[in-house]
Amino acid sequence: MSKLIYRRRPSARPAAHSGVAAHSGEPTHGPLTREELQLAVRNHSMPLEALREDLTPPGLHYVLTHFDIPQVSGAWHLRIGGAVERAMELSLAALKRDPAISVQVTMECAGNGRSLLRPRPLSQPWTLEGVGTAVWTGVPLAYLLSQAGVEPEAVEVVFTGLDAGIQGGVRQQYARSLPISEASRADVVLAYKMNGSELPPQHGYPLRLVVPGWYGMASVKWLQSIQVVTTPFQGFQQAVAYRYQHNADDAGTPVSRIRVRSLMVPPGIPDFFTRRRYLHRGPVMFHGRAWSGEGAVTKVEVGIDGKWVPAQLDKPAGAFAWRGWSLPWVADAGHHELACRATDATGAVQPLEQHWNYQGMGNNTVQRVRVIVE
Repeated sequence: MSKLIYRRRPSARPAAHSGVAAHSGEPTHGPLTREELQLAVRNHSMPLEALREDLTPPGLHYVLTHFDIPQVSGAWHLRIGGAVERAMELSLAALKRDPAISVQVTMECAGNGRSLLRPRPLSQPWTLEGVGTAVWTGVPLAYLLSQAGVEPEAVEVVFTGLDAGIQGGVRQQYARSLPISEASRADVVLAYKMNGSELPPQHGYPLRLVVPGWYGMASVKWLQSIQVVTTPFQGFQQAVAYRYQHNADDAGTPVSRIRVRSLMVPPGIPDFFTRRRYLHRGPVMFHGRAWSGEGAVTKVEVGIDGKWVPAQLDKPAGAFAWRGWSLPWVADAGHHELACRATDATGAVQPLEQHWNYQGMGNNTVQRVRVIVE
């Protein structure tokens, strides 16, 4: 049974941080900075060869940690409060006694592809690999909200993690919100398992939020509290960071669902330093994955030296999991450029050239792989 605690609902609203930059410095055409390299060392991407697997092992799944990985003691509890009839405080053991679901989800960092933009926004310098797919097991968020009893005037649910630091000059704990309509979806899960095992520390132990279809910033790790609020949340990670902006003075629009995207397993073998691919002439089978948070993937095309050919799609693994695809090719000797692009059920297609934005968010331009056939 969950422990119920009746508390007076707080009325304070988090302050907005207008005029504060979401990153340090203006976009640049210059080489990678020392600060970007530090971020690249702390965070890691998924090797593209892991696209061969339906599920990404936790050690290969992409990781983005804004601040430090918190050390969680055995006294951890999740607090649920705000505009609810019954405030709650739950231990991990109590959560594990509640009804559970498992959801296969492809999660992608909102800044994936940022380093390919010109000029380059200064933040985590992802290329293409800030993605991964896992099965997340835990308690449906909607179940706990129904247990708490969301009050009619509620508009959002705020999720706060244990990770703390400074960004844009603002001292904070990482926190994000979801509209009530999204938080009430049946597939949004408070996960305590990843691929059937306990959450690893870097993936949010002991509990994290997983929001299928949304970029990874929404899936708050090391979850500490859930607050139901009656006014829109204005915390830094909501009002300043993770927005599509034209420039620093543009208030922008919020980043939410994942744009349609596909990636291929680079064929052949790589050169160690340049990662240029080499393969033998003759039959080759291309493999890859495609996904979208807006609708089911309906088509993948492979570009071979500028000519697009439809690929064969595998059966969908789930509403929010990537979909496998394949295409045979007979490789001729010489230099070739390969590409892949996906289309989803909304009609959205990956662009051939990326539209630039100030924070480098939501990049989904086609992947290009140069190969030398010998």
